[in-house]
Amino acid sequence: MKLLFAKDYTREELLRVLQPRAAADLAVAEQAVRAICADVRARGDDAVVEYTRRFDSPAITDASRLRVTPEEIAGAAEQVSPAYREAVDAAIRRIERYHQKQLRPSWFDTSDGVLLGQLIRPIERVGLYIPGGKAPLASTLLMTAIPARVAGVPFIELCTPPGPDGRVDPHILYAASACGIETAFKVGGAQAIAAMAYGTATVPRVDKIAGPGNIYVLLAKREVFGDVGIESLPGPSEIAVLADSTARPAYVAADLLSQAEHGGDNLSVLVTPSEDLARAVIAEVERQTERSPRAEIIRQSLAFGGACVVASSLDEGIEIVNAFAPEHLEIVTAEPMALLGRIKAAGAILLGEASSEPVGDYIAGPSHVLPTGGTARFSSPLSVDDFLVKSSVIAYTPERLRADAEHILALAEVEGLDAHANAVRVRLANE
Repeated sequence: MKLLFAKDYTREELLRVLQPRAAADLAVAEQAVRAICADVRARGDDAVVEYTRRFDSPAITDASRLRVTPEEIAGAAEQVSPAYREAVDAAIRRIERYHQKQLRPSWFDTSDGVLLGQLIRPIERVGLYIPGGKAPLASTLLMTAIPARVAGVPFIELCTPPGPDGRVDPHILYAASACGIETAFKVGGAQAIAAMAYGTATVPRVDKIAGPGNIYVLLAKREVFGDVGIESLPGPSEIAVLADSTARPAYVAADLLSQAEHGGDNLSVLVTPSEDLARAVIAEVERQTERSPRAEIIRQSLAFGGACVVASSLDEGIEIVNAFAPEHLEIVTAEPMALLGRIKAAGAILLGEASSEPVGDYIAGPSHVLPTGGTARFSSPLSVDDFLVKSSVIAYTPERLRADAEHILALAEVEGLDAHANAVRVRLANE
């Protein structure tokens, strides 16, 4: 990990060091994604099968093999451990309880002599994308499906890539079954996003797509946006730990590694006013990495996005993490709660040394689908609101129209919109 001193950089320079961009030929990826999406839109199932065979599984020989059968979903429970089933069930209870507090009813108000309101309803059809390549991210299925279910979405479908044998990991299928999902497909990558956005003979079209993925999935979500809604464009994972001299190096190091083990261009950053802590954490990171079965992946990730920043004070440390706007922010200080009100931008804020990042990833309750890449400055975690649509409701009386007519006409005339003005005048003339 890099040891950096904040005093040696301007804030903009420091952010560029802390938020490097992976070297990738996006132009090539974008071209490939556009071609896949256009092909799926034009040829439907035939294109989906072709790309699935090419990228994921030669066992998917025709469209009939794309759908996960009810027997596969039902049989998943026997293929996973009792401990896993208990963990999924416990997580579902926690996630449901948290998200039920986000529900808001439709409302109507007549206090101003006119009925005004907001009609809040669930989106009709939602598609979830769950990666299944490097690891079966069953927890991400829980963190997307349950908010949708709490919102009242009547139809939820799942797309996840199959393994070479044409099967979906049973841990994902058990989680899907526990969430009440009955419609699932063995499709991954950009072709899955396109199939859900445009619909095929086998994969139903949805109104909104949620869930993370690799750069091809992200670009495909961007490509189909407008034909379908998307919840966000989540990128590589990030953790920032804001700590003072009271923090235990072993705990901080372990939490930094919990993100680094994802590999790739993930970011793991410590910000502290204590140089002694920074150096102790770097040493502890190396010790723990040596013992990890994912040591090679961790080292590559830390070489890309691992850093310990020594700030001049805790106040400057807060300024740095606010500018960073991390996906996950752990505050491990003598009085973490006292700092909460000063945090302006973070996807998830975890307070105190017991609130390790995996607590939020798996069991606490909030969705772990969070804004990345600094977008926490203007974006929020996945929530029930992502699966609701809101309509404004207006019901005027003739008396209220007469009372407001002069204002409407004045505004319409300034904008040169005579037909707008006439729509009111014709009503006044006919009274």
